[in-house]
Amino acid sequence: MPSSRRSEVRSVLVAGGAGFLGSHLCERLVAEGRRVYCLDSLHTGVIENLRTLEREARFQFIEGDVRRPRIPPVDQIFNLASPASPLHYQRDPIYTLTTNVGGTAALLQAAEEVGARYLQASTSEVYGDPQEHPQRESYNGNVNPTGPRACYDEGKRAAEALCFDFLRHSRVDVRVARIFNTYGPRMRADDGRIVCNLIAQALRGEPLTIHGDGTQTRSFCYVSDLIEGLIRLMQFPQVPKSAVNLGNSDEFSILELAGEVVRLVGYQGCYLHRPLPQDDPRRRRPDISLALRLLKWQPQVTLRDGLPPTVAWFRHSPPATPATSAQPAAVGGV
Repeated sequence: MPSSRRSEVRSVLVAGGAGFLGSHLCERLVAEGRRVYCLDSLHTGVIENLRTLEREARFQFIEGDVRRPRIPPVDQIFNLASPASPLHYQRDPIYTLTTNVGGTAALLQAAEEVGARYLQASTSEVYGDPQEHPQRESYNGNVNPTGPRACYDEGKRAAEALCFDFLRHSRVDVRVARIFNTYGPRMRADDGRIVCNLIAQALRGEPLTIHGDGTQTRSFCYVSDLIEGLIRLMQFPQVPKSAVNLGNSDEFSILELAGEVVRLVGYQGCYLHRPLPQDDPRRRRPDISLALRLLKWQPQVTLRDGLPPTVAWFRHSPPATPATSAQPAAVGGV
């Protein structure tokens, strides 16, 4: 395996760096003194997420397709390039699938050529609608391979397979993070995920959309905690033998989340119940014992502490088109 464990990491590529998670990661890496290259097609990422970095000499934005990357020599590559919300990844499923599979293959080959350490941002969606709870990394999942979510679920699963094949053949130093639901500033109001939907609808005074009876659960991780986990996983000196779950193990029903949003916003409207989207998971909660043992990582920000800055972001962010009724806004997503 090419040596990518350099004593000092000087340069990093963040694919998908104009997105929600990617832009926070770019900021953190620049703040740590890294030279950061951000590669993004702007398919779902937005350049406004990078405004705080536009005057930084150590930061460079490269607009391009991750499936055909042209990148400078770097020490590390983070691959966060993919639509992540059901609304966006189902809108162009072929793009989603080929970005996850073809983009991952292209970036792994680039990492091999320059001797870079590589981190793949995978997702809790690889577990599908899980029959194991909480979900451990050893669980193989319950995924519908031909359903409307398969472009993302199976795309990420295939991307993981590529990563571990490169690793088994000693071609690239690879780490895989399975990211559970993450929220915070810079999420898009038209994202379609449950945190975005509830906050945006409450601020507009619209009925709050609840799919199903609202008893389905998610575990919500604040963005700063997630970024810390990604960096610790990339910096870990040994190559983990499996993917690593990164998420908050505190589990909330969708109705409990809605209640927190109602309290914060001072909302006095009603709930609008709609059918659950096909293959939407009923329960989701990560087992993070591996991340705790290997990385000494666990989330520090509670939902009650993370929602206020997220609501503040939505109050002052530009308005966006809400999720359409023709494409129900699912509660899944990374």
